[in-house]
Amino acid sequence: MKNTIKKNNPYSDMSAKQLKVLAEQGDAEAQCRLAYYYEKGKGVEKDYVKAIEWYTKAAEQGHPDAQNNLGVCYNHGKGVEKDYAKAIEWYTKATEQDSMGAQWNLGACYYFGTGVEKDYSKALEWFFKAAEQGDSWSQNDIGICYLNGYGINKDPVKGVEWIRKAAKQGFATAQYNLAGCYKDGDGVEQDDRQAVKWYTKAALQGNMWAQHNLGVCYEYGDGVRKNYKKAVEWYMKAAQQGSNKAQYHLGVLYKNGLGVEKNHRQAVKWYLKAANQGEPWAQNNLAICYERGEGVRKSYKKAIEWYTKAAEQGNVIAQYNLAECYELGRGVKKDIEKAVEWYTKAAEQGDQEAKERLLSLP
Repeated sequence: MKNTIKKNNPYSDMSAKQLKVLAEQGDAEAQCRLAYYYEKGKGVEKDYVKAIEWYTKAAEQGHPDAQNNLGVCYNHGKGVEKDYAKAIEWYTKATEQDSMGAQWNLGACYYFGTGVEKDYSKALEWFFKAAEQGDSWSQNDIGICYLNGYGINKDPVKGVEWIRKAAKQGFATAQYNLAGCYKDGDGVEQDDRQAVKWYTKAALQGNMWAQHNLGVCYEYGDGVRKNYKKAVEWYMKAAQQGSNKAQYHLGVLYKNGLGVEKNHRQAVKWYLKAANQGEPWAQNNLAICYERGEGVRKSYKKAIEWYTKAAEQGNVIAQYNLAECYELGRGVKKDIEKAVEWYTKAAEQGDQEAKERLLSLP
């Protein structure tokens, strides 16, 4: 949900101490800004309870930003017990004064079904109101609705038009989405170079998904000259933000010495981070490391553990590897029935080797 506060007004340069003097005199703008300072810890120690106190005072005087921000606090349970009904109430009051932020927030509630029944059409009503005021978040979300046919007739071309409006305003999420449209040829002619252009804009703003995808482009040479060092650079940025896919890719590059000096221990480090987040390819590769003793002490028990996690998520390579372990009794008691079970799962996904092994089993 989106907080709002007026910018570039006489209150912008005031300290929390100066604002408090005015706030205590009943100045709603000062009350709202002081609350925001407490919420964000700007010039004062972060204190959600005090933020709620001052937002409430300003909101009760009809201050639209305070009403919207108070709604956000109730929505997320910041400084107050979570209460979606209260959030909706305050968002609605703020929208009555054409608060752009509240329009988007209320639209998002209908979009996700937060405190109200999910209704894409109602979400769009509010997104359009905010978009008319130039809100980039709403422009992006209108685009997403057009791309997917949420609450409106599916129209990828219009979807791209709306996402582009937001992207041109510098909204990183929209830039990432626009890049995806170019990458997939969704609503626009497929163009890997344009995808790289927009991924880069979003990645430079810290968008984790764009950083990961930009790494993929550099690793495989999609829309840009192949450059493993650049791939490592962007994967690292995304991985440090917690992207399990980027962590997995980093592991692969360290294992193979692509763009970075070969280092099995570093490969294991990144595979483990991704595997613990449930990334099946990382789980399979981590199992291989344990089975071979690459970058980690050999442990068939650990290998079986990670193969199983990946196989249960449908990873076809892990299913085959796990089946082989059961067939040969490697790290687990030999069990032909289990081997058949996992070879079958892999074969059903089209793995030719699994099909051949099934034919050779008794």
